[in-house]
Amino acid sequence: MASLITASGRGDAVRAAGSREGSRALRLLVNAGLAIYALVTLYPLIWLYLSAFKTNEEFFAHPFGLPSSWQWDNFVRAWEVSGMGRSMWNSLFVTTISLALTLLLGALAAYILARFRFKGRSLMQGLFVLGMLIPVHSTLVPLFIMMNKLGILNTHAALIFPYTAFELPIAIFIVAAYLANMPKEMEEAAHVDGCGYMGIFARIMLPVSLPALSTVAILGFLRFWNDFAFALVFINSPGLKTLPLSLSVFATGYSTDYKLTMAALGMAALPTIAIYILFQEQVMKGMAAGAVKG
Repeated sequence: MASLITASGRGDAVRAAGSREGSRALRLLVNAGLAIYALVTLYPLIWLYLSAFKTNEEFFAHPFGLPSSWQWDNFVRAWEVSGMGRSMWNSLFVTTISLALTLLLGALAAYILARFRFKGRSLMQGLFVLGMLIPVHSTLVPLFIMMNKLGILNTHAALIFPYTAFELPIAIFIVAAYLANMPKEMEEAAHVDGCGYMGIFARIMLPVSLPALSTVAILGFLRFWNDFAFALVFINSPGLKTLPLSLSVFATGYSTDYKLTMAALGMAALPTIAIYILFQEQVMKGMAAGAVKG
């Protein structure tokens, strides 16, 4: 009997050791797969910055190799030729104002839709969802005609208004889903203390919804900062061109200066990379928050 118990114990130990080895092997396999996926995902960005340090001849001769000599002057020339300083300021101004309007109007509308029950609420929600389904570029012609009649073509407002309008449905959808999970007791306690609806919104709902608002802000920043179509159609003045428009000066109908193009793209991408790295955790929290009940 003792020998049977000892053998059984040894068998359990062997099985446990085998299970641990299997789990360790599975983790190594998963980590290796994730590392390969990360490398494949990041390689285009790595290739962009490597190409920014090459000459045009080396870009074509060795497109995937390291630069033989690092051409730091490419970044200086790209900045000067494209007028990137002015265009970056224009992009920053338009993006900041558009984001402020989107967050304010989106938070107010989401608060009303998530915390109040009124006639026509479902219809209003449906219209906002429909707004997410409209192809943005299909509206270029009617928007051009409308802005021409309003006299705001070739101004910052010609970009700010469309950016805000097309980002609002997404902002309302994300923030409303987040606020819908907030307990009613918070508002009831605030009402007892004499707080009005705007006070509840400003002092309770707005701070509580910061993860969702951060998600909206980051998604909106990436979309506004990288937009090319609206800026191309609605802006003609060189002094009002945004960053994506300034990058097009390196390509003509006959040739493209690839070394300056890559250098300019590398500089233009830095703000978006920095913003996403700093706030990626907020993006994940905000995207997941509306799906969790409790």
